[in-house]
Amino acid sequence: MQKDFTLKLKPHEAASDNIIQSYIVDSAAIPKDVLTGYYLTKKSIDARGKQAWINLSLKAFIDEPFVSRKKVNFSFKDVHQSTKSVIIIGAGPAGLFAALELLELGIKPIVIERGKDVKQRRRDLAKLNKEGIVNPDSNYCFGEGGAGTYSDGKLYTRSGKRGNIDKVLQLFYQFGADETVLYQSHPHIGTNKLPHIITAMRQQIIDCGGNVLFEKKVTDITIKDEQIQNVITADGDKLSADAYILATGHSARDIFRLFDSKNILIEAKPFALGVRIEHPQEIIDAAQYHCIKRDEYLPPASYSLVEQVNERGVFSFCMCPGGIIAPAATDPGELVVNGWSPSKRNNPYANSGMVVQVSEADAQAYFKQQQIPIENSPLLLMQFQQTIEQKAYDAGGGKFVAPAQRMSDFCNNKLSGNLPDCSYIPGISATKLNTVLPDFIYKSLQGGLISFGKRMKGYFTNEAVIVATESRTSSPVRIPRLPDALHHPQLNNLYPCGEGAGYAGGIVSAAMDGQKIAQIIHQQINK
Repeated sequence: MQKDFTLKLKPHEAASDNIIQSYIVDSAAIPKDVLTGYYLTKKSIDARGKQAWINLSLKAFIDEPFVSRKKVNFSFKDVHQSTKSVIIIGAGPAGLFAALELLELGIKPIVIERGKDVKQRRRDLAKLNKEGIVNPDSNYCFGEGGAGTYSDGKLYTRSGKRGNIDKVLQLFYQFGADETVLYQSHPHIGTNKLPHIITAMRQQIIDCGGNVLFEKKVTDITIKDEQIQNVITADGDKLSADAYILATGHSARDIFRLFDSKNILIEAKPFALGVRIEHPQEIIDAAQYHCIKRDEYLPPASYSLVEQVNERGVFSFCMCPGGIIAPAATDPGELVVNGWSPSKRNNPYANSGMVVQVSEADAQAYFKQQQIPIENSPLLLMQFQQTIEQKAYDAGGGKFVAPAQRMSDFCNNKLSGNLPDCSYIPGISATKLNTVLPDFIYKSLQGGLISFGKRMKGYFTNEAVIVATESRTSSPVRIPRLPDALHHPQLNNLYPCGEGAGYAGGIVSAAMDGQKIAQIIHQQINK
Protein backbone atom coordinates (compact mmCIF):
# COMPACT_ATOMS: atom_id res chain seq x y z
CA MET A 1 0.00 0.00 0.00
CA GLN A 2 1.15 3.53 -0.76
CA LYS A 3 -0.08 6.32 1.47
CA ASP A 4 0.43 10.09 1.49
CA PHE A 5 1.31 11.84 4.74
CA THR A 6 1.61 15.47 5.83
CA LEU A 7 3.87 16.17 8.80
CA LYS A 8 4.66 19.32 10.76
CA LEU A 9 8.05 18.86 12.42
CA LYS A 10 10.69 20.86 14.24
CA PRO A 11 13.80 21.49 12.12
CA HIS A 12 15.96 18.86 13.82
CA GLU A 13 13.15 16.32 13.47
CA ALA A 14 12.74 17.01 9.75
CA ALA A 15 16.48 16.40 9.31
CA SER A 16 16.29 12.92 10.85
CA ASP A 17 15.22 9.95 8.75
CA ASN A 18 14.54 7.87 11.88
CA ILE A 19 12.27 10.52 13.39
CA ILE A 20 10.32 10.93 10.15
CA GLN A 21 9.83 7.16 9.98
CA SER A 22 8.61 7.06 13.59
CA TYR A 23 6.02 9.76 12.83
CA ILE A 24 4.79 7.78 9.81
CA VAL A 25 4.53 4.58 11.87
CA ASP A 26 2.64 6.36 14.66
CA SER A 27 0.30 8.20 12.27
CA ALA A 28 -0.54 5.03 10.34
CA ALA A 29 -0.66 2.86 13.48
CA ILE A 30 1.47 0.19 11.84
CA PRO A 31 4.42 -1.95 12.96
CA LYS A 32 7.73 -0.35 12.07
CA ASP A 33 8.90 -3.31 10.02
CA VAL A 34 6.10 -2.94 7.44
CA LEU A 35 7.24 0.57 6.47
CA THR A 36 9.59 -0.11 3.57
CA GLY A 37 10.45 3.49 2.68
CA TYR A 38 9.22 6.94 1.71
CA TYR A 39 10.14 9.96 -0.38
CA LEU A 40 9.30 13.66 -0.05
CA THR A 41 6.81 15.30 -2.39
CA LYS A 42 6.89 18.79 -0.85
CA LYS A 43 8.90 20.65 1.77
CA SER A 44 8.35 24.16 3.12
CA ILE A 45 9.18 26.29 6.16
CA ASP A 46 6.64 28.03 8.37
CA ALA A 47 8.49 30.64 10.44
CA ARG A 48 5.55 32.86 11.35
CA GLY A 49 5.71 32.04 15.06
CA LYS A 50 8.51 31.87 17.60
CA GLN A 51 9.01 28.21 16.72
CA ALA A 52 9.93 27.54 13.10
CA TRP A 53 8.29 24.44 11.64
CA ILE A 54 9.09 22.28 8.64
CA ASN A 55 6.06 21.10 6.68
CA LEU A 56 6.63 17.84 4.84
CA SER A 57 4.42 16.02 2.39
CA LEU A 58 5.58 12.50 1.58
CA LYS A 59 4.61 9.22 0.01
CA ALA A 60 5.16 6.15 2.19
CA PHE A 61 5.29 2.50 1.11
CA ILE A 62 3.65 0.11 3.56
CA ASP A 63 3.87 -3.66 3.33
CA GLU A 64 5.08 -3.52 -0.26
CA PRO A 65 8.51 -2.99 -1.87
CA PHE A 66 9.73 0.62 -1.79
CA VAL A 67 10.04 2.27 -5.19
CA SER A 68 12.07 5.47 -5.30
CA ARG A 69 10.71 8.59 -6.91
CA LYS A 70 10.04 7.98 -10.58
CA LYS A 71 12.57 9.92 -12.59
CA VAL A 72 11.04 11.16 -15.81
CA ASN A 73 13.48 10.60 -18.64
CA PHE A 74 12.36 12.68 -21.58
CA SER A 75 12.84 11.21 -25.02
CA PHE A 76 14.78 13.38 -27.44
CA LYS A 77 14.67 12.42 -31.12
CA ASP A 78 17.61 12.19 -33.48
CA VAL A 79 17.27 15.19 -35.81
CA HIS A 80 20.46 14.78 -37.84
CA GLN A 81 18.33 14.12 -40.94
CA SER A 82 15.42 16.39 -40.07
CA THR A 83 14.13 18.51 -42.94
CA LYS A 84 12.72 21.12 -40.54
CA SER A 85 14.91 23.51 -38.56
CA VAL A 86 14.47 26.48 -36.23
CA ILE A 87 17.07 29.12 -35.46
CA ILE A 88 17.03 30.11 -31.80
CA ILE A 89 18.73 33.43 -31.09
CA GLY A 90 19.98 33.25 -27.50
CA ALA A 91 21.07 30.35 -25.27
CA GLY A 92 19.36 31.42 -22.06
CA PRO A 93 16.58 29.43 -20.35
CA ALA A 94 13.99 30.31 -23.01
CA GLY A 95 16.31 29.34 -25.86
CA LEU A 96 17.66 26.13 -24.33
CA PHE A 97 14.26 24.81 -23.26
CA ALA A 98 12.83 25.70 -26.66
CA ALA A 99 15.65 23.67 -28.22
CA LEU A 100 14.97 20.66 -25.97
CA GLU A 101 11.27 20.84 -26.76
CA LEU A 102 12.02 20.95 -30.48
CA LEU A 103 14.13 17.81 -30.10
CA GLU A 104 11.18 16.03 -28.52
CA LEU A 105 9.09 17.11 -31.50
CA GLY A 106 11.65 15.98 -34.09
CA ILE A 107 12.70 19.45 -35.30
CA LYS A 108 16.34 20.49 -35.57
CA PRO A 109 17.28 23.43 -33.30
CA ILE A 110 20.11 25.74 -34.31
CA VAL A 111 21.04 27.79 -31.24
CA ILE A 112 23.16 30.86 -31.92
CA GLU A 113 24.58 32.71 -28.91
CA ARG A 114 26.48 36.00 -28.97
CA GLY A 115 28.51 35.03 -25.91
CA LYS A 116 30.82 32.19 -24.96
CA ASP A 117 30.24 28.78 -23.39
CA VAL A 118 30.03 28.63 -19.61
CA LYS A 119 33.67 27.64 -19.14
CA GLN A 120 35.09 30.44 -21.30
CA ARG A 121 32.58 32.88 -19.84
CA ARG A 122 34.09 32.49 -16.34
CA ARG A 123 37.30 34.18 -17.48
CA ASP A 124 35.41 37.26 -18.64
CA LEU A 125 33.55 37.42 -15.33
CA ALA A 126 36.86 37.30 -13.48
CA LYS A 127 38.16 40.23 -15.55
CA LEU A 128 35.00 42.19 -14.82
CA ASN A 129 35.22 41.57 -11.08
CA LYS A 130 38.96 41.99 -10.61
CA GLU A 131 40.08 44.35 -13.37
CA GLY A 132 36.95 46.36 -14.14
CA ILE A 133 36.95 45.23 -17.78
CA VAL A 134 33.61 44.25 -19.33
CA ASN A 135 33.24 42.17 -22.49
CA PRO A 136 29.98 43.42 -24.10
CA ASP A 137 29.24 39.92 -25.44
CA SER A 138 30.40 37.77 -22.50
CA ASN A 139 29.36 38.85 -19.02
CA TYR A 140 26.76 38.12 -16.33
CA CYS A 141 23.93 38.67 -18.84
CA PHE A 142 25.34 37.29 -22.10
CA GLY A 143 26.75 33.84 -22.73
CA GLU A 144 25.64 30.22 -22.47
CA GLY A 145 22.74 29.88 -20.05
CA GLY A 146 21.98 33.61 -20.14
CA ALA A 147 21.62 35.76 -17.05
CA GLY A 148 20.19 32.82 -15.10
CA THR A 149 23.46 30.86 -15.08
CA TYR A 150 25.24 33.31 -12.81
CA SER A 151 22.27 34.63 -10.86
CA ASP A 152 22.00 31.39 -8.91
CA GLY A 153 19.18 29.36 -10.35
CA LYS A 154 16.09 30.30 -8.39
CA LEU A 155 13.37 28.06 -9.75
CA TYR A 156 10.36 29.50 -7.97
CA THR A 157 7.57 30.95 -10.09
CA ARG A 158 3.90 31.84 -9.75
CA SER A 159 3.36 31.36 -13.49
CA GLY A 160 1.70 27.95 -13.27
CA LYS A 161 -0.93 28.78 -15.88
CA ARG A 162 1.73 29.53 -18.50
CA GLY A 163 3.05 26.01 -18.81
CA ASN A 164 4.19 22.82 -17.14
CA ILE A 165 6.33 23.78 -14.13
CA ASP A 166 6.86 20.11 -13.19
CA LYS A 167 8.31 19.35 -16.61
CA VAL A 168 10.82 22.20 -16.30
CA LEU A 169 11.91 21.00 -12.86
CA GLN A 170 12.12 17.38 -14.05
CA LEU A 171 14.33 18.47 -16.94
CA PHE A 172 16.67 20.29 -14.56
CA TYR A 173 16.75 17.12 -12.45
CA GLN A 174 17.44 14.95 -15.49
CA PHE A 175 20.40 17.15 -16.45
CA GLY A 176 21.99 17.12 -13.01
CA ALA A 177 20.11 19.30 -10.54
CA ASP A 178 19.67 17.94 -7.02
CA GLU A 179 16.46 16.02 -6.34
CA THR A 180 15.40 18.76 -3.91
CA VAL A 181 14.27 20.94 -6.84
CA LEU A 182 11.33 18.54 -7.24
CA TYR A 183 9.89 19.12 -3.78
CA GLN A 184 11.24 22.31 -2.22
CA SER A 185 8.63 25.08 -2.10
CA HIS A 186 11.29 27.55 -3.31
CA PRO A 187 13.73 25.38 -5.28
CA HIS A 188 17.22 26.69 -5.89
CA ILE A 189 20.20 25.21 -7.74
CA GLY A 190 23.12 27.52 -7.00
CA THR A 191 25.53 29.34 -9.28
CA ASN A 192 28.27 26.81 -8.56
CA LYS A 193 26.13 23.94 -9.94
CA LEU A 194 24.26 25.55 -12.82
CA PRO A 195 27.14 25.57 -15.36
CA HIS A 196 27.38 21.76 -15.28
CA ILE A 197 23.65 21.46 -15.90
CA ILE A 198 23.72 23.95 -18.77
CA THR A 199 26.67 22.09 -20.32
CA ALA A 200 24.74 18.81 -20.13
CA MET A 201 21.76 20.40 -21.90
CA ARG A 202 24.03 21.69 -24.66
CA GLN A 203 25.58 18.25 -25.11
CA GLN A 204 22.12 16.69 -25.41
CA ILE A 205 21.23 19.13 -28.18
CA ILE A 206 24.45 18.36 -30.06
CA ASP A 207 24.18 14.59 -29.57
CA CYS A 208 20.72 14.60 -31.12
CA GLY A 209 21.86 16.52 -34.17
CA GLY A 210 21.12 20.10 -33.19
CA ASN A 211 23.69 22.89 -33.41
CA VAL A 212 24.91 25.23 -30.68
CA LEU A 213 27.08 28.04 -32.03
CA PHE A 214 28.89 30.49 -29.74
CA GLU A 215 30.18 34.00 -30.46
CA LYS A 216 27.50 34.38 -33.13
CA LYS A 217 26.06 37.83 -32.59
CA VAL A 218 23.10 38.75 -34.79
CA THR A 219 23.69 42.14 -36.38
CA ASP A 220 21.06 42.21 -39.13
CA ILE A 221 18.10 40.36 -40.59
CA THR A 222 16.82 40.02 -44.16
CA ILE A 223 13.06 40.39 -44.59
CA LYS A 224 10.90 39.49 -47.58
CA ASP A 225 7.13 38.97 -47.93
CA GLU A 226 6.48 39.39 -44.18
CA GLN A 227 9.02 36.75 -43.28
CA ILE A 228 12.61 36.61 -42.13
CA GLN A 229 14.73 35.14 -44.92
CA ASN A 230 17.91 34.90 -42.86
CA VAL A 231 19.82 36.36 -39.94
CA ILE A 232 23.25 37.88 -40.45
CA THR A 233 25.93 37.54 -37.78
CA ALA A 234 28.87 39.78 -36.95
CA ASP A 235 31.27 37.41 -38.71
CA GLY A 236 29.30 37.70 -41.95
CA ASP A 237 27.43 34.39 -41.88
CA LYS A 238 23.88 34.26 -43.22
CA LEU A 239 21.79 31.60 -41.48
CA SER A 240 18.29 30.52 -42.47
CA ALA A 241 15.61 28.15 -41.16
CA ASP A 242 11.88 27.48 -41.24
CA ALA A 243 11.25 29.67 -38.19
CA TYR A 244 13.15 31.97 -35.82
CA ILE A 245 12.85 32.20 -32.06
CA LEU A 246 14.10 35.46 -30.56
CA ALA A 247 15.22 34.69 -27.00
CA THR A 248 17.93 37.28 -26.44
CA GLY A 249 17.21 38.22 -22.80
CA HIS A 250 16.40 41.53 -21.15
CA SER A 251 19.67 43.30 -21.95
CA ALA A 252 20.02 42.92 -25.73
CA ARG A 253 19.74 46.63 -26.48
CA ASP A 254 21.33 46.21 -29.90
CA ILE A 255 18.46 43.94 -30.97
CA PHE A 256 15.90 46.48 -29.81
CA ARG A 257 17.72 49.20 -31.76
CA LEU A 258 17.97 46.96 -34.84
CA PHE A 259 14.25 46.30 -34.81
CA ASP A 260 13.46 49.97 -34.30
CA SER A 261 15.73 50.97 -37.20
CA LYS A 262 13.89 48.52 -39.48
CA ASN A 263 10.45 49.72 -38.34
CA ILE A 264 9.69 46.34 -36.80
CA LEU A 265 7.11 46.91 -34.12
CA ILE A 266 8.38 47.08 -30.53
CA GLU A 267 6.89 48.77 -27.46
CA ALA A 268 8.17 50.52 -24.36
CA LYS A 269 7.45 48.31 -21.33
CA PRO A 270 7.24 49.50 -17.70
CA PHE A 271 9.90 47.94 -15.49
CA ALA A 272 11.42 48.51 -12.04
CA LEU A 273 14.67 50.15 -10.98
CA GLY A 274 16.37 50.72 -7.64
CA VAL A 275 19.23 49.38 -5.58
CA ARG A 276 20.58 46.21 -4.02
CA ILE A 277 20.61 46.04 -0.22
CA GLU A 278 23.01 43.85 1.74
CA HIS A 279 22.63 42.87 5.41
CA PRO A 280 24.72 40.54 7.54
CA GLN A 281 22.85 37.22 7.14
CA GLU A 282 22.54 36.87 10.91
CA ILE A 283 20.29 39.97 11.03
CA ILE A 284 17.86 38.46 8.51
CA ASP A 285 17.99 35.09 10.32
CA ALA A 286 17.17 36.72 13.66
CA ALA A 287 14.28 38.70 12.18
CA GLN A 288 12.71 35.83 10.24
CA TYR A 289 13.29 33.00 12.70
CA HIS A 290 12.68 35.07 15.86
CA CYS A 291 15.93 33.92 17.39
CA ILE A 292 19.34 35.13 18.51
CA LYS A 293 21.13 32.48 16.46
CA ARG A 294 19.73 30.44 13.58
CA ASP A 295 19.02 26.77 14.24
CA GLU A 296 21.67 24.70 12.46
CA TYR A 297 18.89 22.70 10.78
CA LEU A 298 17.33 25.79 9.19
CA PRO A 299 18.59 27.30 5.93
CA PRO A 300 19.70 30.96 5.81
CA ALA A 301 16.55 33.04 5.93
CA SER A 302 15.13 35.08 3.06
CA TYR A 303 12.44 37.74 2.84
CA SER A 304 9.90 39.18 0.44
CA LEU A 305 8.71 42.73 1.04
CA VAL A 306 6.30 45.04 -0.77
CA GLU A 307 4.87 48.45 0.07
CA GLN A 308 2.89 51.21 -1.59
CA VAL A 309 4.56 54.60 -1.14
CA ASN A 310 2.60 57.55 -2.55
CA GLU A 311 0.68 55.11 -4.78
CA ARG A 312 3.90 53.69 -6.18
CA GLY A 313 5.04 50.10 -5.67
CA VAL A 314 8.29 49.42 -3.81
CA PHE A 315 9.27 45.76 -3.59
CA SER A 316 12.12 43.34 -3.01
CA PHE A 317 13.42 41.40 -5.98
CA CYS A 318 15.70 38.37 -6.42
CA MET A 319 16.54 37.94 -2.72
CA CYS A 320 19.79 36.02 -2.20
CA PRO A 321 20.36 34.55 1.29
CA GLY A 322 24.00 33.72 1.94
CA GLY A 323 24.74 35.51 -1.30
CA ILE A 324 27.06 37.85 -3.16
CA ILE A 325 26.49 41.10 -5.07
CA ALA A 326 27.92 41.00 -8.58
CA PRO A 327 28.57 43.52 -11.38
CA ALA A 328 26.07 42.78 -14.15
CA ALA A 329 26.90 45.52 -16.67
CA THR A 330 26.94 44.71 -20.37
CA ASP A 331 28.75 47.81 -21.61
CA PRO A 332 31.64 50.00 -20.46
CA GLY A 333 30.69 53.10 -18.49
CA GLU A 334 27.45 51.65 -17.10
CA LEU A 335 26.96 50.20 -13.63
CA VAL A 336 24.46 47.45 -12.86
CA VAL A 337 24.44 45.18 -9.81
CA ASN A 338 22.75 41.83 -9.32
CA GLY A 339 22.89 39.09 -6.70
CA TRP A 340 23.55 35.35 -6.58
CA SER A 341 24.04 32.55 -4.08
CA PRO A 342 25.99 29.29 -4.13
CA SER A 343 24.03 26.08 -3.59
CA LYS A 344 24.78 26.03 0.16
CA ARG A 345 23.97 29.72 0.57
CA ASN A 346 26.78 29.87 3.11
CA ASN A 347 28.20 33.36 2.59
CA PRO A 348 27.90 35.75 5.57
CA TYR A 349 25.68 38.27 3.78
CA ALA A 350 22.10 38.43 2.52
CA ASN A 351 21.29 40.72 -0.40
CA SER A 352 18.17 41.65 -2.28
CA GLY A 353 17.11 44.04 -4.98
CA MET A 354 14.80 46.79 -3.73
CA VAL A 355 13.12 48.44 -6.66
CA VAL A 356 10.45 50.93 -7.68
CA GLN A 357 7.99 50.81 -10.56
CA VAL A 358 8.88 53.06 -13.52
CA SER A 359 6.43 54.18 -16.22
CA GLU A 360 6.83 56.06 -19.48
CA ALA A 361 5.44 59.18 -17.78
CA ASP A 362 8.14 58.90 -15.09
CA ALA A 363 10.87 58.73 -17.71
CA GLN A 364 9.47 61.65 -19.69
CA ALA A 365 9.26 63.81 -16.55
CA TYR A 366 12.81 62.89 -15.54
CA PHE A 367 14.29 63.70 -18.94
CA LYS A 368 12.42 67.00 -19.07
CA GLN A 369 13.72 67.96 -15.62
CA GLN A 370 17.28 66.98 -16.57
CA GLN A 371 16.96 68.64 -20.00
CA ILE A 372 18.00 65.41 -21.74
CA PRO A 373 16.77 64.84 -25.31
CA ILE A 374 14.27 61.97 -25.45
CA GLU A 375 14.55 58.96 -27.76
CA ASN A 376 11.53 57.77 -29.69
CA SER A 377 8.81 56.12 -27.65
CA PRO A 378 9.64 52.39 -27.93
CA LEU A 379 13.17 52.99 -26.60
CA LEU A 380 12.23 55.60 -23.99
CA LEU A 381 12.44 53.36 -20.94
CA MET A 382 15.59 51.67 -22.25
CA GLN A 383 17.17 55.12 -22.52
CA PHE A 384 16.07 55.91 -18.96
CA GLN A 385 17.59 52.66 -17.68
CA GLN A 386 20.85 53.33 -19.49
CA THR A 387 21.06 56.94 -18.27
CA ILE A 388 20.79 55.94 -14.60
CA GLU A 389 23.39 53.18 -15.06
CA GLN A 390 25.81 55.71 -16.55
CA LYS A 391 25.26 58.09 -13.63
CA ALA A 392 25.96 55.27 -11.18
CA TYR A 393 29.20 54.36 -12.96
CA ASP A 394 30.41 57.95 -12.87
CA ALA A 395 29.46 58.31 -9.19
CA GLY A 396 31.49 55.22 -8.29
CA GLY A 397 34.59 56.62 -9.94
CA GLY A 398 35.13 53.93 -12.59
CA LYS A 399 36.14 50.27 -12.89
CA PHE A 400 32.66 49.28 -11.71
CA VAL A 401 33.22 50.52 -8.16
CA ALA A 402 29.64 51.03 -6.96
CA PRO A 403 28.22 54.09 -5.19
CA ALA A 404 26.87 53.05 -1.80
CA GLN A 405 25.36 54.34 1.43
CA ARG A 406 24.42 52.88 4.79
CA MET A 407 20.68 52.35 5.14
CA SER A 408 19.74 54.90 7.80
CA ASP A 409 22.14 57.42 6.22
CA PHE A 410 20.27 56.86 2.95
CA CYS A 411 16.96 57.65 4.61
CA ASN A 412 18.42 60.73 6.33
CA ASN A 413 20.16 62.11 3.22
CA LYS A 414 23.52 61.76 4.97
CA LEU A 415 26.83 60.84 3.37
CA SER A 416 28.15 57.74 5.13
CA GLY A 417 31.43 58.46 6.92
CA ASN A 418 32.48 54.87 6.28
CA LEU A 419 30.95 51.77 4.77
CA PRO A 420 30.64 48.23 6.15
CA ASP A 421 32.31 45.24 4.58
CA CYS A 422 30.49 44.18 1.43
CA SER A 423 30.52 41.11 -0.83
CA TYR A 424 30.77 43.24 -3.99
CA ILE A 425 34.25 42.45 -5.32
CA PRO A 426 34.97 45.59 -7.43
CA GLY A 427 34.39 47.65 -4.27
CA ILE A 428 32.00 50.35 -3.05
CA SER A 429 32.38 54.11 -2.63
CA ALA A 430 30.49 56.32 -0.16
CA THR A 431 28.05 58.45 -2.15
CA LYS A 432 24.82 60.31 -1.48
CA LEU A 433 22.59 58.19 -3.68
CA ASN A 434 20.11 61.00 -4.26
CA THR A 435 22.73 62.29 -6.73
CA VAL A 436 22.40 59.04 -8.70
CA LEU A 437 18.76 57.98 -8.41
CA PRO A 438 15.85 60.00 -9.77
CA ASP A 439 13.96 61.80 -7.05
CA PHE A 440 10.81 59.69 -7.34
CA ILE A 441 12.82 56.48 -6.94
CA TYR A 442 14.93 57.78 -4.08
CA LYS A 443 11.96 59.08 -2.06
CA SER A 444 9.92 55.94 -2.72
CA LEU A 445 12.80 53.79 -1.46
CA GLN A 446 13.16 55.96 1.64
CA GLY A 447 9.49 55.48 2.51
CA GLY A 448 9.60 51.79 1.73
CA LEU A 449 12.67 51.08 3.86
CA ILE A 450 11.27 52.90 6.87
CA SER A 451 8.03 50.91 6.53
CA PHE A 452 9.89 47.61 6.14
CA GLY A 453 11.88 48.40 9.29
CA LYS A 454 8.64 48.66 11.27
CA ARG A 455 7.40 45.32 9.97
CA MET A 456 10.65 43.33 10.17
CA LYS A 457 12.67 43.65 13.37
CA GLY A 458 16.26 44.66 12.78
CA TYR A 459 15.82 45.29 9.04
CA PHE A 460 16.25 49.05 9.28
CA THR A 461 19.86 49.36 10.40
CA ASN A 462 23.02 51.20 9.50
CA GLU A 463 24.75 47.82 9.36
CA ALA A 464 22.99 47.37 6.02
CA VAL A 465 24.54 48.88 2.91
CA ILE A 466 22.67 50.11 -0.16
CA VAL A 467 24.45 49.63 -3.49
CA ALA A 468 23.35 51.24 -6.78
CA THR A 469 21.96 50.32 -9.25
CA GLU A 470 19.66 47.33 -9.61
CA SER A 471 18.24 48.12 -13.02
CA ARG A 472 17.87 44.87 -14.99
CA THR A 473 14.80 43.50 -13.22
CA SER A 474 13.08 42.94 -16.56
CA SER A 475 13.15 44.20 -20.12
CA PRO A 476 12.26 47.88 -20.70
CA VAL A 477 10.99 46.85 -24.16
CA ARG A 478 8.30 44.40 -25.24
CA ILE A 479 8.36 42.73 -28.65
CA PRO A 480 4.70 42.03 -29.45
CA ARG A 481 3.32 38.74 -30.70
CA LEU A 482 -0.15 37.62 -31.73
CA PRO A 483 -2.18 36.09 -28.88
CA ASP A 484 -2.72 32.62 -30.35
CA ALA A 485 -0.21 32.24 -33.18
CA LEU A 486 2.54 33.79 -30.97
CA HIS A 487 4.50 35.13 -33.92
CA HIS A 488 5.30 38.80 -34.43
CA PRO A 489 2.43 40.79 -36.00
CA GLN A 490 4.59 41.82 -38.98
CA LEU A 491 6.78 38.72 -39.38
CA ASN A 492 4.92 35.43 -39.41
CA ASN A 493 7.99 33.23 -38.85
CA LEU A 494 9.52 35.28 -35.99
CA TYR A 495 8.58 34.21 -32.47
CA PRO A 496 9.57 36.65 -29.70
CA CYS A 497 10.19 34.64 -26.55
CA GLY A 498 11.13 34.82 -22.90
CA GLU A 499 12.20 37.64 -20.63
CA GLY A 500 13.81 39.81 -23.30
CA ALA A 501 10.60 39.94 -25.32
CA GLY A 502 8.57 40.78 -22.23
CA TYR A 503 6.83 37.42 -21.68
CA ALA A 504 8.66 35.95 -18.69
CA GLY A 505 10.27 36.92 -15.40
CA GLY A 506 12.79 34.34 -14.28
CA ILE A 507 14.28 31.00 -15.24
CA VAL A 508 11.19 28.80 -15.00
CA SER A 509 8.74 31.17 -16.68
CA ALA A 510 11.26 31.78 -19.48
CA ALA A 511 11.78 28.03 -19.90
CA MET A 512 8.03 27.44 -20.10
CA ASP A 513 7.67 30.21 -22.67
CA GLY A 514 10.39 28.57 -24.77
CA GLN A 515 8.57 25.25 -24.61
CA LYS A 516 5.27 26.85 -25.57
CA ILE A 517 6.81 28.63 -28.57
CA ALA A 518 8.41 25.35 -29.75
CA GLN A 519 5.04 23.61 -29.60
CA ILE A 520 3.37 26.38 -31.63
CA ILE A 521 6.12 26.26 -34.25
CA HIS A 522 5.71 22.49 -34.52
CA GLN A 523 2.02 22.97 -35.25
CA GLN A 524 2.67 25.69 -37.82
CA ILE A 525 5.45 24.11 -39.86
CA ASN A 526 3.76 20.71 -39.97
CA LYS A 527 0.43 21.92 -41.34
